[in-house]
Amino acid sequence: MDVIDPAHNERVDTYEEHTESDVRTALEQATDAFEQWRDRSIREREELLVAAGEVLRENEYEYAETMTREMGKPIEQARAEVEKCAWVCDHYAEHASTYLEADHHPSPPGSTVKTVHEPLGPVLAVMPWNFPLYQVFRFAAPYLAAGNVGLLKHASNVPGCALIVEAVFREAGFPEGVFQTLLIPSDLVEDVLADDRVRAATLTGSGPAGRAVAATAGEHLKKTVLELGGSDPFVVLDDADLDAAAETGAWARNQNGGQSCIAAKRFLVHTDVYDAFLDRFLDEVESLTVGDPMDEATDVGPQARQDLLEDLHEQVEASAQAGATVVTGGEPLDRDGAFYPPTVVTDVPEGCPVDSEETFGPVAAVYEVTDEEATIRKANDTRFGLGASIWTEDRERGERVARRIDAGCVYVNQLVKSDPRVPFGGVKDSGYGRELSGAGITEFVNRKTVWVE
Repeated sequence: MDVIDPAHNERVDTYEEHTESDVRTALEQATDAFEQWRDRSIREREELLVAAGEVLRENEYEYAETMTREMGKPIEQARAEVEKCAWVCDHYAEHASTYLEADHHPSPPGSTVKTVHEPLGPVLAVMPWNFPLYQVFRFAAPYLAAGNVGLLKHASNVPGCALIVEAVFREAGFPEGVFQTLLIPSDLVEDVLADDRVRAATLTGSGPAGRAVAATAGEHLKKTVLELGGSDPFVVLDDADLDAAAETGAWARNQNGGQSCIAAKRFLVHTDVYDAFLDRFLDEVESLTVGDPMDEATDVGPQARQDLLEDLHEQVEASAQAGATVVTGGEPLDRDGAFYPPTVVTDVPEGCPVDSEETFGPVAAVYEVTDEEATIRKANDTRFGLGASIWTEDRERGERVARRIDAGCVYVNQLVKSDPRVPFGGVKDSGYGRELSGAGITEFVNRKTVWVE
């Protein structure tokens, strides 16, 4: 696996792929490790998660540099990602035992009935490159705490990050085989998932990848959790704080180079405040610094790969040809590396790429909507349903509108974010199942009813 630094489009490292024999060995180790790991007390598992958080913080800058080199995330955002991984470990170290407590049920006199939560076994995780550490820890911390063991198939452009995760758990003292990284191509995923020793799978990625994993898992009757991207609406109602909405909206669209499933992508602005918001939004977007991701002053680095930049630019060009107006940005920067500027598109025709497809880069589509009902219709006019953000000074109004938007999570006067304290996931083509909080840790457990007479 070659690592191409997207800031310079140069190869900076090469990793050897694991062979089919290596995969068989890993599956055997995972099975053996599970038999011991499942019997460890929840308190011991929690203590090891505390240690994992400490390893992450001790090596923050080193891990951040690897992230930045492999996929172009600005270094300050990379350091924040490492800290967020440590936070996830801390959260489950503190709350896993509570989340996994038995649920007691009504029963006849003299009997006791409860549901206990027991681990399933080895869980396969197919993870993306855009948050190459956090996405993995978001899966690993709860599932390992529950007594499962993990097998990671990471994106092929971030092999160094994949190996970091395995190293963190090893250095924290987790037993051998409890978490393993498989450096394998995507065409081996089906065979791994079909193996009887793998009991479940989680995937964050594209719709086609999710459907492929779900199809294989369904054939073998294995549980899956899928998070498949989004086209999140950012709703600005007529009573919104426009300065706050513009500032947060610019960041919600452009952080991580716009390469986020929960980034704000479609800005739906009430006609009464459309011009004022657009002016403020453009000011905020154009103030962002695009540059060397190793520079702490950089806000927006390169796209993660050159081909991803080209795909994004094709979406913008096709939308412009369909009648959309590119107000700012819209052309790859004339410099080495896969740099695309923060871009704002207005007058967006229905059905053009920036309207109907997920734009995985710093491209904001801004719409003028006539009233609250039209806003809700447009917000729901997408096959995706991951997140949404609503801006209004009337909190009751915000909650009322939130209840009518088809999404897995809706934030009022806040950008959409993944937080270990609350469940995270989507509906429609954004996938199913939930990660994080108590909902996440119990996705891959056997909810066993125990009746004692």
